[in-house]
Amino acid sequence: MAGSKRDYYDVLGVDRNVSSSDLKRAYRKLALKYHPDKNKDNPNAAEMFKEAAESYEVLNNPEKRRIYDQFGHDGLDRGGYQRGFSSFEDIFSMFGDIFGGGGGGGIFDDLFGFSSRASGTRVRKGPSLKCELNISLAEAYSGVDKTIDLKRNEICKTCNGSGAKPGTSPAVCTTCKGAGQVQQTQGFFALRTTCPRCGGAGEVIESPCSNCRGTGHYPEKRRIKVHIPSGVEDGTQMRVSGEGEPGRNGGPRGDLYCIIRVEPHPIFERDGEDLFCEIPISFSQAALGTEIEAPTLEKSVKMKIPAGTQTGKIFRLRKLGMPSVYGQRQGDLLVRVKIETPRKLTPRQVEILQEFAQTEEKNVSPDRKSFFKKVKAFFDSRD
Repeated sequence: MAGSKRDYYDVLGVDRNVSSSDLKRAYRKLALKYHPDKNKDNPNAAEMFKEAAESYEVLNNPEKRRIYDQFGHDGLDRGGYQRGFSSFEDIFSMFGDIFGGGGGGGIFDDLFGFSSRASGTRVRKGPSLKCELNISLAEAYSGVDKTIDLKRNEICKTCNGSGAKPGTSPAVCTTCKGAGQVQQTQGFFALRTTCPRCGGAGEVIESPCSNCRGTGHYPEKRRIKVHIPSGVEDGTQMRVSGEGEPGRNGGPRGDLYCIIRVEPHPIFERDGEDLFCEIPISFSQAALGTEIEAPTLEKSVKMKIPAGTQTGKIFRLRKLGMPSVYGQRQGDLLVRVKIETPRKLTPRQVEILQEFAQTEEKNVSPDRKSFFKKVKAFFDSRD
């Protein structure tokens, strides 16, 4: 399917807390409706059939459904989950129980008994909301529950969301006859547009509710608890299903999208699942070797510094980084050592270093010797 993918729940026409049996029932209806054997002259039916199968395959899998509910399509893609089907045979082989033994034969008795919902009042999903949540790197490491205070529309208790004065009901729009759309014909072309009178609702409110003034809702403050899983990255958009604005005419609520902002850490930098930090060590520690304490987001760990370690050397501590939000791996901690040059020396330290310097001149290290050979060769080539 070209373009952005539709919401899987919208594809199947179910709400977010749908049971497995209702999910299967909804998919079966769509599968029968768009079955390729029934729609040979409809070029769009095949894609609708595959779209319904893909939606059901994800939502019927508890793990995929959990990730999709939190992170949407992007979560499945980043988690490495395969979606979609290359052929109808794949669909029939996977969901043979739904098609009654491989998708042929007996399904047609059900096909002719299926009737779609009659046109009239148009049920619509409510608008979605967005917010930002700031968390620390430590909270991103362990996972955390956050509370959000927001103001959103709630269904009017006076009219139960109809927008009509108690004792009255919305009337069918006389302009579009309840279809929500009007057709304009110009020569050979027919163009359908949203009805200008009812705005696509298919009905009009002649006696508005005095409490909500015909909108069917009013703003209220709400406190919502959001679970942020461990391993979440900065900029991740999490979806909290069903916590958006109420739908129209009994339609499901929209969703709440939370953009996660992970605050900078004073010690660690993050690169995917890996953490990076820099630890200063003394010249003597680098030269002679030692054991130091390396920080992690949980506790300090012992780390060996071999004798002769050079400044900028990076040590990799396995599985001490960030966890994957998909639970597949644990990152590493990368520690870069930086050799500090002392600014103030005691007379004895000066004396010791002077003796060491005299030793260096007599016993030049192989790396240093090689470097000066290259410098000499460079200048000799210019003569």
